[in-house]
Amino acid sequence: MEKWYLRNVKGDLDRISKSLGISKLLSKLLLNRNITSYEIMDSFIDPSLDKLHNPELMKDMDKGIEIIVDSIEKGRNIRISGDYDQDGNSAILTLYKGLKRCGAKVDYVIPHRIIDGYGINDRIVREAKEDGIDLIITCDNGIAAFEPIKLAKDLGMIVIVTDHHDLAYMEDEKGIKQYRLPEADAVINPKRWDCKYPFKELCGAGVAFKLIQALYTKMNIDMEESYELLEFVAMGTVCDVVDLIDENRIIVKEGLKRINNTNNLGLKALIKATGLEEKKINTYSLGFILGPCINASGRLDRADIAVELFLTEDSDKAQRYANRLHELNEERKAMTKKGYEKIVEQIENTDLKEKNVLVIYEPRVHESVAGIIAGRIKDKYYRPTIVLTNSKENGKVKGSGRSIEEYNMFEEISKHKELLLAFGGHPMAAGLSLDVSHIDEFRNRLNTQESLTEDDLTPKVYIDMHIPLDYISFSLIEELEKLEPFGKGNPKPLFGAKNVKVKRGFILGNNQNVLKLLLLTNRGRVIDGIYFGDIEQFEEKMCRKFGKDELNKMYAGVDNKIVLDMIYTPMVNEYMGNRNIQINIQNYR
Repeated sequence: MEKWYLRNVKGDLDRISKSLGISKLLSKLLLNRNITSYEIMDSFIDPSLDKLHNPELMKDMDKGIEIIVDSIEKGRNIRISGDYDQDGNSAILTLYKGLKRCGAKVDYVIPHRIIDGYGINDRIVREAKEDGIDLIITCDNGIAAFEPIKLAKDLGMIVIVTDHHDLAYMEDEKGIKQYRLPEADAVINPKRWDCKYPFKELCGAGVAFKLIQALYTKMNIDMEESYELLEFVAMGTVCDVVDLIDENRIIVKEGLKRINNTNNLGLKALIKATGLEEKKINTYSLGFILGPCINASGRLDRADIAVELFLTEDSDKAQRYANRLHELNEERKAMTKKGYEKIVEQIENTDLKEKNVLVIYEPRVHESVAGIIAGRIKDKYYRPTIVLTNSKENGKVKGSGRSIEEYNMFEEISKHKELLLAFGGHPMAAGLSLDVSHIDEFRNRLNTQESLTEDDLTPKVYIDMHIPLDYISFSLIEELEKLEPFGKGNPKPLFGAKNVKVKRGFILGNNQNVLKLLLLTNRGRVIDGIYFGDIEQFEEKMCRKFGKDELNKMYAGVDNKIVLDMIYTPMVNEYMGNRNIQINIQNYR
């Protein structure tokens, strides 16, 4: 059973409202998102490009730029070593296009998810040496690649690491963390303990973008040209699920403007292939439609397809690549559904459901969808979840984890690194591999050393404020649009309303999976409420509370006793030229 909480972050609403020229409602919503600095509030309300931070504030940026400029001037061969997900894809495109603009001799390599695993490795390094590469630049990886980077240095190559992942560390006898960096010539990561960069939550493409900005400044290229890369950086930012505040908010807002007016043949082809043509592209489009298609190439084929899609100048090739990505994503969806069902069955039929940390080994799951399934299992059971499956090496397993806010997965797994063959990630997600013989011990250690309470393992819904339905208006909804784009760190505002009477109910949709409720306000207005959740469960709850007769009356539009508390998001529904206010019901009781 979930718990509802009313956010109540304190602050001087009068002062905020007056200083920023916004309503007290918007001021309260900013505080509720833990945005308490006036500088960050200002960039949130007016996310303009002139508020991006100076990239030269990032540790080792000066070293990296000096190396790159020298390499360009001397005609050295540069290779970008990226990653196979959307963020890695975006980071490669950002670096490749930016370096090409500066006249660099540059190419890129992407590890194969199944053959190579995550990030730069010995094979990639040795091939670079054979190909005459002088400088390797990593993006969205490399911060924990100690051995491959040492190998590159031993082979006489220059290495620049650009990454955003958490740093590896060891704890001394006093529990003090001793952070480690790879032996690269420059390590550019805002999460470095010694980095003074004011914003730490950039994605891999964001860090790559800051590098290109600094490079353009050094090469006397107009900064306006760097903004052309924002459509790629925005995709990486949304799909890597970083907080959409500060620079990330500026990147995504400006990136979306460019995406909706893009001239990139590949992006236009993918928009067409996914049925988004003539529609406004928003964060949902990026995170749940376009992004998964791009990720599917790295999951089920080769990630190069996605990069080639955005680089090609051939419209026919672009459409072929886009159609291929869409097909791969449909295949990925089917694999994910099948794997999810197998794992739910395993949990329900074993003692796993009694565990606070779920570590599930399912050899029939394709390793490329382990992370997606882990996320869905985490959502279903509200438990930190790690899904493991067989790797290409006999006796080895690999997988991905997804966590809840109350459990720092990176730190908890770090305590047991001696059991692992490879490991990396951050508080909310991780990737790892280990011997199959160590699974039970790994599971037991995570469960015997965790300190999760019953409250920690109870799903929580945070309400921004209580607003009765009578107060919803077109002007209120227009005001809330100032908070877009929404995403992690800036969710859509959620409001609460108590004792709402239901006048009538309808079940709609081709699959009969949408519940429409006509809601009666205290002043006698009728507002449409739409619910996309489990209708069967809704009916069961209504029958238990009010009786089946009352439910039948509700569907018949007859006076009934059904009254609900609800959490909702207000929205405008436009249909056949008509506009009316409705609410999207997120939760009810």
